[in-house]
Amino acid sequence: MTYCLALRLEDGLVFLSDTRTNAGVDNVSTYRKLHVLRPGPDRLFVIQSAGSLATTQQVLDQLALELSSGEPTPLRDARALHEVALHIGQLSLAVADEHRTALQAVGADPTASLIVGGQIGDETPDVLLVYPEGNYIRASDEKPFLQIGESKYGKHQLDIAVHPSVDLETATKIALSSMLSTARANLSVGPPYDLALYRPGAFDVDEARIDEHSPYLGEILEVWHRIVLEAIAELPPVPPHTFND
Repeated sequence: MTYCLALRLEDGLVFLSDTRTNAGVDNVSTYRKLHVLRPGPDRLFVIQSAGSLATTQQVLDQLALELSSGEPTPLRDARALHEVALHIGQLSLAVADEHRTALQAVGADPTASLIVGGQIGDETPDVLLVYPEGNYIRASDEKPFLQIGESKYGKHQLDIAVHPSVDLETATKIALSSMLSTARANLSVGPPYDLALYRPGAFDVDEARIDEHSPYLGEILEVWHRIVLEAIAELPPVPPHTFND
């Protein structure tokens, strides 16, 4: 399992992904799930992945081959982000179909879900969720975020706190809170966490990797623990008549 989220805000885009691929008593594996492509000076793409690592890796290898070949590719030639998302979706679908029979014979799922974000030229930066079937949806204006993987545990923070005018610093704290809530509830999600911030027109990202020994991560957890206990203490008492109804 994994957890990736992307926020589309007026100030730019926020991407956050965990790296855990397996979590057992004595076996914890990690793999990068946030990838940045810079095909040209007028475009930048961030790809986040959940699902089959083999499918994701083959898709990324195919995209790298396209860029190195010098042949036409939507990565360099597309005029809109959705064209790139469709291209990546079709690649993912083709790879999954190529291995579907063999993998299903051993009970494995060959599919992957992807978030594709970024900017081309003068278009507004955006994030799109690409389904295993190859199609996509865009983050809504009311809830300008997308999630893939283990999404339920961290959705509450996003629902109540994310809106288009949130600044990037606040949005980063919201994203990290969502990630930590998910990791606390599900051991299959965990650090290190890969963070990327994109500002409109920059065509580059600020990237950071936050590991489990990060003092900042510990501070966030301590503050959350304290505030939750304080909030519980502030809740009104249960009215006596509640038990008589």
